[in-house]
Amino acid sequence: MDINFHIPDFLKHFRLNLVLMTTMRSNPEWFRDGVKIASVYGAFPPSLWNGGRAALGAVDERTIREVLNTYNKDGIPCRFTFTNPVIKEEHLGDPFCNAVMRIADNGLNEVIVNSPLLEDYIRKNYPNYKITSSTCKQIRDPEELKAELEKDYNLVVLDYNWNNNFEFLENVPYKEKCELLINACCEPNCKRRGEHYRIIGEEQIKFAEHMRQPAALRTPYKQAEFTCPSTRLHLYETIGFSTHINPDDLYNRYVPMGYRHFKIEGRTVPDINVLENFVYYMVKPEFKDHARLEMLGKLAANVKYFK
Repeated sequence: MDINFHIPDFLKHFRLNLVLMTTMRSNPEWFRDGVKIASVYGAFPPSLWNGGRAALGAVDERTIREVLNTYNKDGIPCRFTFTNPVIKEEHLGDPFCNAVMRIADNGLNEVIVNSPLLEDYIRKNYPNYKITSSTCKQIRDPEELKAELEKDYNLVVLDYNWNNNFEFLENVPYKEKCELLINACCEPNCKRRGEHYRIIGEEQIKFAEHMRQPAALRTPYKQAEFTCPSTRLHLYETIGFSTHINPDDLYNRYVPMGYRHFKIEGRTVPDINVLENFVYYMVKPEFKDHARLEMLGKLAANVKYFK
């Protein structure tokens, strides 16, 4: 039985993710039974359609192709976080995002969606992509969630506030289509979450438009300010949250209940924090120190994985 983990970020954590992949191959006995990397999510900057977390910077086509190929050759999909909630009709033709979709259109890679407008555009123009419904939708009504699960989505990422509500989770239909965000840094029932997603979406559009200007004419870019202390929390500062899913419950309660898909967040945090999440959730307790030391050593070696 596969226990599927969806991990961050195919670009920012590229080397870390390759370290995890190679360690799983070289020392499978360290990892819990059934553990599988089901996808790596993220966005190539400056993707105007990106949401959830800001993706600033820029990459060229060569980098896009080599990153995609590195994961895809091992059968691992790259899953684009195209969850910007403020997309308008004028943004659908964005040259960069459409180029990425064409380059990655091989039947393996996937898309996470939030905006119905963008979802319809992707379904019409890029029908080979499996589509996941984003946790950014913040669906809190049981009937609305049931309706979402009955739509043509590959997976639906549940709102993190349902975590550990076992009475509710037992009765959720289509558990095989549910993905659980297991290590959310957001405080439970955060009132600013929707506003934060909106500000990030607006920021992403503003930055993409900034990058379209000729380099010689660009002024220094000033990022929008949004103060949120939760974004700085590491794993062990969030394990006391009511929304945190610990490894014992994941393997002994959620999996037997029928849940198979688990999302580890961490697109914008340092590699060391994400690595600790990998060890915490995916490695057998008796091998955690071995696995952590091995993977830290590989990261420190600064191996050049591709030219």
